[in-house]
Amino acid sequence: MQFEQITIVGVGLIGGSVGLAVKSRHIAKRVVGVDRDAAKLGRAAALGAIDLGTTDLDEGVTGSLLVVVCTPVDTIAEVILHAIPHAQEGTIFTDAGSVKGGLYEAVQHALGERFAFIPAHPLAGAETSGPEHARADMFEHRVTVLTPHEPERDIDALTRVEEFWRSLGSRLVRMSAADHDRDLAITSHLPHAVASAVAGSTSLELLSLTASGFKDLTRIAASNPELWAAIFQANRDPVLSALSAFTDRLSEFRRLLEAGDRAGLVKWFMEGKQVRDALGT
Repeated sequence: MQFEQITIVGVGLIGGSVGLAVKSRHIAKRVVGVDRDAAKLGRAAALGAIDLGTTDLDEGVTGSLLVVVCTPVDTIAEVILHAIPHAQEGTIFTDAGSVKGGLYEAVQHALGERFAFIPAHPLAGAETSGPEHARADMFEHRVTVLTPHEPERDIDALTRVEEFWRSLGSRLVRMSAADHDRDLAITSHLPHAVASAVAGSTSLELLSLTASGFKDLTRIAASNPELWAAIFQANRDPVLSALSAFTDRLSEFRRLLEAGDRAGLVKWFMEGKQVRDALGT
């Protein structure tokens, strides 16, 4: 599969990695990058993630039949709505946002019959940001979740988007937007909150006493605060449900510790170990 041209809106870590993967795998003859930050576009071009960069979204989507939106979750719908009047008929939009609820509905009317949007979420990334940290192998052997709203109606577009993400090295999973947001609240969003809670409750004076366990647990606390605040706001209710379950789990630990219940504590830790062991390395 090869596109004549694709556009990536937002050339940070994920957008830059999409560009590098596309270029290294010859998926498109030309990659256009769009970003509000001209310096970031320059870095992406110097790294070979894009062929051409522009701060003008209208100009950037012209001539592309695939537009990959890699902006923060609270701007994805806005980008698509702004781009549609300037896009070629038949253009397919996809994204990389980690919250899906309400996203398709926000742009559905503007899509009409002439455009398609297949929401996607590659489960890949890092605590770093910017195109300078992008990698061509970012999506290899990683799951990308697709949440098509009407797969039967958009079967051609869905097939193209599936082929695109698969060509970047992804393993594909298809589910509803609601299921995605509920499950990712547990497996992705809650861990970021926990990492930040542990880091935020540790004084700077104690950092000299930290070892690999602290660093491993808090690594993702170094992620972009603005980006994650937007994610938590967008996925508030599922995160609150996940937080309630997590709080119950911690309350059980506190009860066992206060009671001096060694056997109960061993069982509590064993339950966590079994899940982690099942994940593998």
